[in-house]
Amino acid sequence: MTPRTRSGDVGVAESEDETMGAPAGGAERRGGAPAALHVAGLVLACGFAFPGAYLVYRGARDGIGPDGLLWSARTLGPLWRTLRLAVAVSASATVLGTGLAWLAMRTDLPLRRLWRILLPLPLVYPTFVGAAAFIRTLNPGGLANDLLARIGISTVPELRGFVGAWLVLTLMTFPYVYLPVAARLRQLPGSLEESARLLGDSAFAVFRRICMPHAATAIGAGTLLVFLYTVSDFGAVQLMRYDTLTRAIATNYLANPPVALALSLMLLVLAAAVVGAERWFSRRLPDAPRSGSHRPLDYRLGRWQPLATAAVVLAVFASVFAPFIALFDWAQRGVLRSISGDRALAVDYSSVADATFNTIWVSVVAAVVSVAAVLPIAMLVGRHRSRTGSLAHAVVISTFALPGLLIALSMRFWTLRTDFIFELFGDTAALLIFAYVVRFGSLAMGISVVAVRSVPDRLHDSARLLGAGPVRRLLTVDMPVMGPALGAGAGLVLLSVMKELPISLLVSPLGFSTLTTRIFGSFEDAFVAEAGLMGVILVTVSFALTWFLVVRRSEHV
Repeated sequence: MTPRTRSGDVGVAESEDETMGAPAGGAERRGGAPAALHVAGLVLACGFAFPGAYLVYRGARDGIGPDGLLWSARTLGPLWRTLRLAVAVSASATVLGTGLAWLAMRTDLPLRRLWRILLPLPLVYPTFVGAAAFIRTLNPGGLANDLLARIGISTVPELRGFVGAWLVLTLMTFPYVYLPVAARLRQLPGSLEESARLLGDSAFAVFRRICMPHAATAIGAGTLLVFLYTVSDFGAVQLMRYDTLTRAIATNYLANPPVALALSLMLLVLAAAVVGAERWFSRRLPDAPRSGSHRPLDYRLGRWQPLATAAVVLAVFASVFAPFIALFDWAQRGVLRSISGDRALAVDYSSVADATFNTIWVSVVAAVVSVAAVLPIAMLVGRHRSRTGSLAHAVVISTFALPGLLIALSMRFWTLRTDFIFELFGDTAALLIFAYVVRFGSLAMGISVVAVRSVPDRLHDSARLLGAGPVRRLLTVDMPVMGPALGAGAGLVLLSVMKELPISLLVSPLGFSTLTTRIFGSFEDAFVAEAGLMGVILVTVSFALTWFLVVRRSEHV
C-alpha cells in the first residue's frame, strides 16, 4: 500500500480537558462562587452518589461481606461469566472498531463518506433488539432460515449462550471504539507518517509505530466504554440466556434479595475497579501530538481493496441492516395479518401510541432535568474553579460506571424498605426520572463544563456594570451562549434514556410502559410482530437523534 496526501478534511483537535469535561484547564475565572451554588453542588453530588452508597449501606447492614454471600459460589459463577464475556467483547470490538476507523479515515476505501455515516448507526439499537433479531431470524420460520432453506441449507446453528451474547454485543458496541479512534486518526498530522515512510517504514510499520501509539488514548477510552457496557448489559444476555451478574441479579431480586444484593455489590466493585484501572492506564499513555500540519495521509489498499470493502460491507450489514430488516419483516407480517383478518395483533395501536408518547415525554423531561442538575456543578468547575465543584464533578462522572440495573435495584430496595419514601415516591414517575438522571447525567456533564467555559468573562463584567443580577445574567448572558452545547448534552441523554431497559422495567410506575419495556415484553412472550412494529418506531426515532447528535457532530470534529 502506498500513501497519498489528502488536502481536505482538515481536523481541529479539541483539548483533552474539553473532551472529557475535566475541571483542569480553561481560562482562569474571577470571583468566588456564591454560597448557594456551593450548597447546590453538594446536594446534587449527594443525589448522584445516593444509589451506589445505599447499596453499600444495605450490604454492610445485612452482613453481606467477604465471610458471607459476597464471595460464595452463587456470586463467583456469574462474576466469572461476566468477566469472560466482557473481555471477549472488548477485545473483538476494539479490533473491529479500530480496523474500521482506519479503513474509513485513512485509506482509499470506496464510498468512504457513506461508511462514515453508516458505521456509527448500531448505536440506535438497544442490544436486546439486536439479540432478538439474530435469535428470531435464524429460528425455523425466520427470514434468514427461509432464505437459506431455498438454497438447500436446512440446518442453521441457533445463537444462544456465550457465543450469541458475544456476537450481538460486539456488533452493537464497536462504534464506541470506532468513533473516538476515527476522530483521533482524522486529527493525526500526516507529517509524522510522511517522515516514517521516507525512512523506509512499510504501511503496516507506520500504522503500528505511529498511528497506534497516538490513538492509544482513544482506543483505551472506547474499550472502557465497551467493557462497562457489557458488564452492565441486561437485555441481550437475558434473551441469549447467558447467566451474567445482571441476569442473576434480575432473577434473584424478588425471590432472594440477599443474593441479589451480594451480586449487586460484586458488580459495583467490578465497575469501580475497571474505571480505576482505566484512569491509572490513561495517565501513562502519550498525549496526542500537536503540530501545525494537519494533513492526514491516505493509503492505497491496492489488491487488498476488495477484501477490505467486503469486510466493511459485512460489518455494516450485520450490525445495521440485518436487525432493521428483521424488525420490518416482523412488523409488516403482523400488520398484513391484522388487516386481512387472519390474526389480530396482540397489542392495539392505542397501546403503541401510549408507549411512544410515554417514551418521548419521559426522555425529554429526564434530559432537561439532567442538564439542569449538572449545570450548577459545571459552573462551579468551569467558572469558579471551586474544590466543591471538583468533588461534585468527580461524583457525577463516576456514576457513568454504575449500571442501570444497580440504580434500579437501589431505588426498588429503598422504596420497599422505607415506608415514608414508598408513600411519597413508590409509584410515581418522579422516581423513574431521578433514576434516569443519575444514570445518564454524566453524559451531559462534560458538555456542560465546556459550555460554561465558552462564555467570555467580559460579557459578565459588562452585565454586572449595567446592574444585572445573577439570575438576569444567567438568562440574558449565559443561556444564549451555552444553549447549543447544553442542547447537545440534553440530546445525548434523551437518546440514552429512550433505549434504557432495566430502569424502565423495575422503576416505572404501575401501568406505565415505554417502547423498550413493550418490545422486551413482546419478545419474551414470543409476540414477534408486535415487537417488530414497536421496534421500527423506536429505531426510527433513535436513528434521527443519532444522525443529528453523533454522526453530523463527528463529521465536524
